[in-house]
Amino acid sequence: MQTQRFKFKLSTIIIFFVCLVVLMSLMITDLLISNTVSENIRKHQDEKARMVSRSVAASQIIIDALEDDQKANEIQEYTKEIQSATDMMFIVVMDMNGIRQSHPNPKQIGKHFVGGDEKEALKGKEYVSSSRGTLGESLRAFTPIYNKTGEQIGVAAVGISLTSVDEALGRSHRSILTVTVLGLFVGVIGAILLARYIKRILFGLEPFAIAKIFEERSTMLQSVREGIIAVDKEQTITLVNQSARQIFQKAGLSEDLIGMKIHEYLPSTKLNQVLETGKPELDEEQTINGVSILVNRAPLVVNGEVVGAISTFRDKSDVKQLAEQLTGVKTYAEALRAQSHEFMNRLHVILGMVQMRYYDELSDFIRTLVGHQNQELGNITQHIKDPALAGFLMGKLSYTREENVEFIIEVNTVIPEPANPRIAHELITILGNLIDNAIEAMADSSDKTLEITLHYSDKLLTMEVLDSGPGIPDEIQKNVLEKGYSTKGENRGYGLYLVTRSIENLGGEWTIDSKLLLGTEIHIRIPYEAKGWNHD
Repeated sequence: MQTQRFKFKLSTIIIFFVCLVVLMSLMITDLLISNTVSENIRKHQDEKARMVSRSVAASQIIIDALEDDQKANEIQEYTKEIQSATDMMFIVVMDMNGIRQSHPNPKQIGKHFVGGDEKEALKGKEYVSSSRGTLGESLRAFTPIYNKTGEQIGVAAVGISLTSVDEALGRSHRSILTVTVLGLFVGVIGAILLARYIKRILFGLEPFAIAKIFEERSTMLQSVREGIIAVDKEQTITLVNQSARQIFQKAGLSEDLIGMKIHEYLPSTKLNQVLETGKPELDEEQTINGVSILVNRAPLVVNGEVVGAISTFRDKSDVKQLAEQLTGVKTYAEALRAQSHEFMNRLHVILGMVQMRYYDELSDFIRTLVGHQNQELGNITQHIKDPALAGFLMGKLSYTREENVEFIIEVNTVIPEPANPRIAHELITILGNLIDNAIEAMADSSDKTLEITLHYSDKLLTMEVLDSGPGIPDEIQKNVLEKGYSTKGENRGYGLYLVTRSIENLGGEWTIDSKLLLGTEIHIRIPYEAKGWNHD
């Protein structure tokens, strides 16, 4: 069984590491300062002892007393005064035999100097050393004493208690330690405030929650089929998912695009416009090196400020394939519904005639239905060889009868099955939208007639659609082909736009001749490659 890792709170992590850093910094600082202070105190005490010993060695009283035994008592009196004034541990004057001529303890006068560190001083050297004497451990400064002729006649030794030196070092260390504790306390307070500030910025989320959200976001971005690309406000690419990379690779573009400027990687992009205007752009078409994509662009807004933009897109061939499948299903569903409704109506008529025993009239009615049905179906199936297109037109025949529209289909030549099945789906899109628009336009007309003529010759398919509707007013004819334009309300106005796109995709052309109150005529010419079928 897999054990779950213990999860620390963000505040705990920040406080711990800040305290650790502050503590380590203060400890190192304490160590460096303590060493420096110790050296300074030791140096200061050395210098103090040296200055006192030099002063004693240069005293004329000391020099005269060493040369004149009658004045020997003056040495003790003089050194005692100096010791009291300078707060030294001892001031000892010795002759060239190392015999004390002065000492804080008069009983030690006349005895040999204790410590063993005076020998070099008796040879004329000045120095500072540490040693244990009759008064304990001390820091000692030795200075040779010379008479007027330059002859060494003795040594002045000044001692400072090492205990007092240690006490001075202890006081300094305690002051540093106090500052260290105070710094650590300030560091803890700062860490707590920093943790609260960072947590507020992160919306109260803990690190493990942020990591989980990041992993989920990454998984979602890579799993969607739509391509996703995002830029910051400097137009630098910050995010690209796998689907987008595949589309770019299909277009022959490099997959290494993170950090590039969007206009350098995709010159045809409009994300820079979205950044400037802050307005989204939906269902736009864009071509990248011959690859057509359907794009949605939207600004990324945080606290009322545009901080970037994101684009989602999909290969238009995938969208078109899905649309074709949906169009076919919708067409077949409408055909079945219309035929079912029409069949039920006819059954009701037949049932009524049977109940009323109008057998002769029933026979004529059924004969007429069969003949009419055979004529319609025969005309379509005999001339239109593509099953999808033929089924579509038969379904529309039933639908128009349900809408009380006289629907006439004229097929003067055989329409072979197209070499590319996509052509049939585009034709269904074209005729489907034109038939639906015509039926809707004739809703309030007394004469509802819709006529479609199909003609195929020399790899060219010609289609004419005529209706007896009210026509299109001159002032809006130039707008009806625009995407989303409609006089019938919102979420309308896509029919003629889709017709335009389908005709352009097939490389065809069309014209609209509409006269107010006289109906509308639409003429379409499309290149049409047959599927290995000879109609001669």
